[in-house]
Amino acid sequence: MKTLIVILYNIRSTYNVGAILRSCDGLGVDKVLFAGYTPFLDKGLPHEQVKLKKQIHKTALGAEDSVTWGRSEDIQQTIAELKEQQYRIVALEQGEHSINLAEGYSDEQNIALILGEEVHGIPQDILSQCDALLEIPMCGQKESFNVSVAAGIALWELRKTDLNDKRKHLRTPE
Repeated sequence: MKTLIVILYNIRSTYNVGAILRSCDGLGVDKVLFAGYTPFLDKGLPHEQVKLKKQIHKTALGAEDSVTWGRSEDIQQTIAELKEQQYRIVALEQGEHSINLAEGYSDEQNIALILGEEVHGIPQDILSQCDALLEIPMCGQKESFNVSVAAGIALWELRKTDLNDKRKHLRTPE
């Protein structure tokens, strides 16, 4: 199974962060990196950490404790380091050359998926460092899904070939 890392860049809502952590747990993401102003679990003073943890827990429902996570102080440096480690850097973002996820996407390399700010998306200077842009096609009048919903859809697509009858399920006794 390939390694899958998720980078949360400038996700402002603690509830979206929690929901994404829960999807990451369910789909076997290896690590989540908090970048930019994304609220992370050990941010700020102790009383601020308690508040953040409570808000994130509301939608993560314990996934904040089961998913390995860390911080990226400099997303540009993190991307460069992941590329050195042979990760394919993909962003969930609409763009001229984005790959339609409805047509499928698979990659045998380890993947780092960048999810961006809820309203403005991922800045161009970060997108220019990505190996691919993935796009979820929309049928309605809205241009995008909520970032936590989009994360679940994209993660499913990236993991589906690893999910089969031979998977080691956490609830299956050994």
